[in-house]
Amino acid sequence: MDALATTPELIPARMLNEYVYCPRLFYLEYVQREWATNLDVLQGRYVHRRVDQAAGRVPRAEAVTAEVAIHARSVEIGSEELGAVAVIDVLESDDGQLVPVDYKKGSAPDLPEGAWEPERIQVCLQGLLLRANGYVSNYGVIYYVGDKTRVRVEFTPALVTRTKQLLADARALAVAGSLPPPLVNSNKCPRCSLVGICLPDELNHVQQVTGSRPTAETAHGSDKAGSVAPDVAPARREIRRLFPARDDNKAVYVQGQGYTLGLRGATLEIRDKGQAVDAVRLFEVSQLNIFGNVQLSAQALRALASQEIPILHLSYGGWLQAVTAPPPHKNIELRCRQFQAAADPAFCLKLAKALVGGKIRNSRLLLRRNGRRLPPEALSQLVALRDLVERGTSLAELLGVEGSAAREYFRYFSTMFKLPPDDAPPFDFTGRNRRPPKDPINALLSFGYSLLVKEMVVAVLGVGFDPYLGFYHQPRYGRPALALDLMEEFRPLVADSVVITVINNGEIGPDDFLQRGEAVALLPRARKVFIEAFERRLDQLVTHPVFGYQVSYRRVFEIQARLLARTLTGEIPRYIPFVTR
Repeated sequence: MDALATTPELIPARMLNEYVYCPRLFYLEYVQREWATNLDVLQGRYVHRRVDQAAGRVPRAEAVTAEVAIHARSVEIGSEELGAVAVIDVLESDDGQLVPVDYKKGSAPDLPEGAWEPERIQVCLQGLLLRANGYVSNYGVIYYVGDKTRVRVEFTPALVTRTKQLLADARALAVAGSLPPPLVNSNKCPRCSLVGICLPDELNHVQQVTGSRPTAETAHGSDKAGSVAPDVAPARREIRRLFPARDDNKAVYVQGQGYTLGLRGATLEIRDKGQAVDAVRLFEVSQLNIFGNVQLSAQALRALASQEIPILHLSYGGWLQAVTAPPPHKNIELRCRQFQAAADPAFCLKLAKALVGGKIRNSRLLLRRNGRRLPPEALSQLVALRDLVERGTSLAELLGVEGSAAREYFRYFSTMFKLPPDDAPPFDFTGRNRRPPKDPINALLSFGYSLLVKEMVVAVLGVGFDPYLGFYHQPRYGRPALALDLMEEFRPLVADSVVITVINNGEIGPDDFLQRGEAVALLPRARKVFIEAFERRLDQLVTHPVFGYQVSYRRVFEIQARLLARTLTGEIPRYIPFVTR
């Protein structure tokens, strides 16, 4: 695919700066349109808060003389001939020539050249764009706001040649449509805003232990190896965790029927009959979950969308019914790979084996850790079924094995509950049932899986996938098949674990359920308690079994979705399920 066909033809000077810093960063931002903010990005926006406001006039080239004084801000200039465009922070005149001034946060580096190469290349390209439009421009200035230093950059023949060559290289990379490999143990990575998307150290580790750097052609399609995602050895030393362990923003849940949500300044206000009952600042919200009949004002909707905060509409019982989100992720390249891979039966089977195998391993682990008076055959049977997964030859066969494993797992599920003094189980649970759940434990399990689905929908949307096209779960109207695929390995670790926790801790008891015919549902208090326990679980730090660092489960969801994306783009040979040890 011609990646440049999906991108503007003119390469921004700022993107050339990124290319010189790291070609992979350039590709992620310019071609795949990935974007993220970190402290450096926010500080950069702050120092540009004035120069980003357009002001001042710039006369035509023939009108610029030594007597004309020019001082303009945020001047856009482009050239078809150069194939580049730039927004110059400040444009000044000096004896008949124009001088681009580029603002940078921080202090001037102690270098013979006075500035880092990416910055000199960027300002040089701005000068070349001025020349291409008929102006005279022989030097530029980089203004470091931190120490208020102006560094003069002469547009020497060597710098001009270097700039033009790098511009051509960047264009060739964009046209090639191939994501460059990540930097290896680079000091550039910790300050890169896209490091949580790039995952440089993680990918380098997986590529090292698997012994190859696969291509897009070998990632799926005619993979002759057909291996079943065997264990990937954990890193001997902890891999650098270059992004926050957990998301500081919080998921907001609103389940009061008849409540309304409105905007008061930069605060999302929750109201009952016009009276505010709670409020949260918008910048602290990661997602908004509304259950049943909750109204949302148009102003609040626009504010949430502008900050790319997804809104998940759930039924009163917790079923995901709709998602209101900003326009789809711009990484069309990834969705093309997703559709291509989903049409490949061999790839779907290989991935499904990894997902189902991971689920069975984690189910066995939960039973082994928490089961009481567990018969030996309970665990051995799950091991046998896990081995059957690796010998499966079709998705239908895998569905059968997964069903058998689930029956074995839930047969002993009640052994993980604490027993009362009289040895009687606190709840009558004999196996999984749903739609509707017929006992309290199944009501809790169904609610937990519903919450897990919506978390996975948020994760795959954020990475750029189509949540409705899966590989193991086949497409069906209204079913988020990819979210269901990725949640398999987390069912026992998250949803089932929360059910066990709220029962064993006595947070939810037999009186917290409503029986209507054969159906059992949670009462509002129990639902609130369960959501709080679910959020505690997602916020809990867990050691990643392969990378060795600690991250929250919610962050793990994103990592796993990104590993799947890297599998589709051919950067790693196979998807690695999250299996705790």
